[in-house]
Amino acid sequence: MTYIIVEPCVGLKDSACVDVCPVDCIYTRDQDDMYYISPDECIDCAACEPVCPVTAIFAEDAVPADMTKYIAINYDYFKDVDPSEMKRK
Repeated sequence: MTYIIVEPCVGLKDSACVDVCPVDCIYTRDQDDMYYISPDECIDCAACEPVCPVTAIFAEDAVPADMTKYIAINYDYFKDVDPSEMKRK
């Protein structure tokens, strides 16, 4: 299981979650409008969840029902984006 970033992050891109992640598994690109958590790198530590200023980070099995589409969006991001384009901040 991983943590998922959902809709409240869109357009905000506050990097508080990136700053506390002990394994640097949160990514974005300049053209992205939010951050994404790598499901292969996330260690489920939950460090990112309490620092999110807009409550946009949830354990995958706790994503609100009206935002479950972000689970697929998060996983697809890491299938579709060239890793050399990703950055942590």
